[in-house]
Amino acid sequence: MASISHSPVGFVGTSASDLLRSSSNGVNGIPLRTLGRARFGGGSSTTTRRDSRVVAKIRKVKKHDHPWPDNPDPNVKGGILTHLSHFKPLPENEKPRPVTLEFEKPLINLEKKIIDVRKMANETGLDFSDQISSLENKYQQALKDLYTHLTPIQRVYIARHPNRPTFLDHVFNITEKFVELHGDRSGYDDPAIVTGIGTIDGRRYMFMGHQKGRNTKENVKRNFGMPTPHGYRKALRMMYYADHHGFPIITFIDTPGAYADLKCEELGQGEAIANNLRTMFGLTVPIVSIVIGEGGSGGALAIGCANKLIMLENAVFYVAR
Repeated sequence: MASISHSPVGFVGTSASDLLRSSSNGVNGIPLRTLGRARFGGGSSTTTRRDSRVVAKIRKVKKHDHPWPDNPDPNVKGGILTHLSHFKPLPENEKPRPVTLEFEKPLINLEKKIIDVRKMANETGLDFSDQISSLENKYQQALKDLYTHLTPIQRVYIARHPNRPTFLDHVFNITEKFVELHGDRSGYDDPAIVTGIGTIDGRRYMFMGHQKGRNTKENVKRNFGMPTPHGYRKALRMMYYADHHGFPIITFIDTPGAYADLKCEELGQGEAIANNLRTMFGLTVPIVSIVIGEGGSGGALAIGCANKLIMLENAVFYVAR
């Protein structure tokens, strides 16, 4: 019968008490510090330690573009850091073009007629004031009739209008100071949800909301306003923060829904939304939610359980089934 023999392992400088120690302090009762000095095969070979170096290169990064000018006026109300955020007005070459919805085309035709008549009056020097006045009255009446009898789907188109003001557009117009807060304290910062502390009439509020882009580049960065679980956990962290310090919470809703891809499901999209719902019901500070565009299903409800819900004109709130 074949037999298998094992070569003895000798440990230099190891006492009997060291060998009898618990395996929690080493491997099979052998201290970890001893393994590095072990000689295998009766001392024929020994382990050696090599020194290594880690070299790090410093990479130059682009300076942050802030929403204030390079030479700000120190006497401006609220100080230089009035709005501490990377959100800033778009350059002229990146501003979105005017978008005309399908049902608004009759109004555009009337506008063109008014412009043409005014141009003709300037070129010829003739008096076309009656014609211009008649066209303007016709335009105002058509505008009133159109927006008085909007169909439900037309209101959805208006709520999703690409040039509709975003969350940060509203915040910067109603606050005296605003400081954006980042991160869910788990290593992620979802740009589709923006949170921060702002002041109105000297009182602090916690603001949070869905942020869409103002052009294609920003929409890709903001994931078209569709948050991942990281965004909802960031909002949850700010809710606890506001509740601890007694800041009223104001949320702005503008999303087609939570981002529904495989990765988000693996990270617990449903759990993150449900946790926000449960937490908002138990907060002691008042919560006001404002629907500024579209509010889609659970993605909107995750920051929309409030004491008071307000909707802007031609905004929509729906649940997809």
